[in-house]
Amino acid sequence: MGGKGRLFCFGCGYSARVLASRLKAQGFEVAGTCRTAEGAARLRAEGIEPFIFGNDHPLADPAAALSGTTHLLISTPPTEAGDPVLAAHREAVKAAAPEIRWAGYLSTTGVYGDRQGEWVSEETPLDPNVARSDRRASAEREWQELAGESGLPLHIFRLAGIYGPGRNQLKGVMDGTAKRIVKEGQIFSRIHVEDIANVLEASMAKPNPGAIYNVCDDEPAPAPEVVAYAAELLGRPPPPEIPFEEADLSPMARSFYMASRRVSNARMHEELGVELSYPTYREGLKALLATL
Repeated sequence: MGGKGRLFCFGCGYSARVLASRLKAQGFEVAGTCRTAEGAARLRAEGIEPFIFGNDHPLADPAAALSGTTHLLISTPPTEAGDPVLAAHREAVKAAAPEIRWAGYLSTTGVYGDRQGEWVSEETPLDPNVARSDRRASAEREWQELAGESGLPLHIFRLAGIYGPGRNQLKGVMDGTAKRIVKEGQIFSRIHVEDIANVLEASMAKPNPGAIYNVCDDEPAPAPEVVAYAAELLGRPPPPEIPFEEADLSPMARSFYMASRRVSNARMHEELGVELSYPTYREGLKALLATL
């Protein structure tokens, strides 16, 4: 057992691996799931014990995989059939719950639906308006039910649009994929991947089972504004504005524009004392210049 505990990540992807790296440096053991042998090799190279898990591939020995876990992070997306972890390993998670000191479920601010640019908080009733967000809201309820049955110290984190190294508007401007799509009144919230880890670490240090936190930066902003700023940092002309009605978007990309809201992060600041490393997209993009 590591000096601080053991983190197990169901879904050891972009956000989870940032947290995993930080906790390993503090003396935690870290284990996590991936879908392929190639993914397992990558996790192993990062010092993370890998386990193969997917919608059609349950853990070979879930009790052994979860043994010794003190901190549990769930970032696997739900499917039409529900949450894949609970579908395959509900009883194993319940059995492990008494030893778990903190559990976090990564959800999305999409569960609030379209608020026509108005502010939402954790107290706002959920109103997901696309199937993907509706599945997240259902998964939240499933995990809350399990926590009620087992005593799992569950925290829910509703993440805004994630950006960071390798996933940002600077890269999009450079490779020509960034578009300035204009839809009147459209507002997005976003969060740097390092600040997700900041929030999760703060919650682990100050557990409050049952709590729900919006995880976003301090300044919701229209997407075209962010693209234009990225182009300015690069010394390039911004991509031309494209009216939403004329934009050639995939169904998933189009669904993001069907909801507009400003997401409040007041609880994150007040209860967890989080000071964001990147309080707006401007600080985040400036810092990411060095990673290009």
